[in-house]
Amino acid sequence: MGTQVKVQNKIWRRWWPYLIVILGGLLVFGVAHDDSLYQTPILKIQSVNRISQSKQSDQFHNEDEQVEQKLNGIITNGSDKGQKLSVENTYMKSEATTLGYHAGQKVFLTVHHNHGKLSATVSNLKRDTTLAFTVWLTISLLLVLMRFSGLMALTSVIVNAVLFWLAINWNTNTQGGIVLVIFGALAVVFAALTLLIVIGPNRQMLMTLLATIGGTALSIIVALIVFALTHERGVYYESMQYVTQLPRPLFLAETILGSLGAVMDESTDIISSLIALKIEKPDISAKQIFKSGRQIGGEIMGPLVNVLFFIFVADTLPLGLLYLKNANSWGYTFNMTMSLGVVQSLISGIGIVLTIPLACGITSLMMGGWKSWARLRR
Repeated sequence: MGTQVKVQNKIWRRWWPYLIVILGGLLVFGVAHDDSLYQTPILKIQSVNRISQSKQSDQFHNEDEQVEQKLNGIITNGSDKGQKLSVENTYMKSEATTLGYHAGQKVFLTVHHNHGKLSATVSNLKRDTTLAFTVWLTISLLLVLMRFSGLMALTSVIVNAVLFWLAINWNTNTQGGIVLVIFGALAVVFAALTLLIVIGPNRQMLMTLLATIGGTALSIIVALIVFALTHERGVYYESMQYVTQLPRPLFLAETILGSLGAVMDESTDIISSLIALKIEKPDISAKQIFKSGRQIGGEIMGPLVNVLFFIFVADTLPLGLLYLKNANSWGYTFNMTMSLGVVQSLISGIGIVLTIPLACGITSLMMGGWKSWARLRR
């Protein structure tokens, strides 16, 4: 009986990721056929006819093409289900603010009934199938390649997403009055739960948490000191779009969360590497641990800073190009689209640099005098 249970457990440990992948694939298939769950009418496009196409330009000599098309399809849900319908759609070929549609796609409709005659306009593209497939593919790769570690990483993402949603609701209910308190506390909770789920309740997790919180806090403190000394000249909070509350606290909250990710990544790399070194060389001294950690930090600091820069460039490139194409100067374009991103990148970079000695110091103090890794895990 015991042998049979062991065999069953072994089979389950081997095949559970693939079972979840199969169930997820069935869920994606269900999402692709969920039109009846929507109250908004949905049109499945069967064919597309181009009616006209004309070139347009503005006062800055930006050229584009306006295209009119007729979408022929069938309504797949609601009281008009099964009816064939033709809908006209006008879009710009650049598709900056409008979309062109193709056969096989599904779109949401705004339906009009005029004297028994059915007409409609397209309101948006139905994207849930694409989103579900992307999520399924990501989860499948995590579970198949990383197995239990991937499951823990996925769990931490889900937990953090729920906490972030709760924090957004709390901030909305308080009208943004305590946004720094909310997201400052959220950053600590993010770090603690993520490390607890991924690493586990041990002293490695404690060291990484201390280094992460310390590095993030130091970067924000340095930023506030610089802001006070420079009176925040060159920081254009007015470039924050669609902000309905005080922009400065919201910007600092964004910076805390942005810096947290980079600092946590670096702390985890440094401390896990030093722990591996301690396992290989149990008699290594605290001074040698600190020096080794500083070397490791120096090697990963450059790639981390560049990653932050590339994320910043990718985020601001489309809007920056739009400003430049509309005859705005480089200075104005930078101030309105890039300045806050540069400030956030610099603050995160400061956090990355300061975390190196902090993580090394914490690890050397907590590990340097111990004889074995076994004691570290008690």
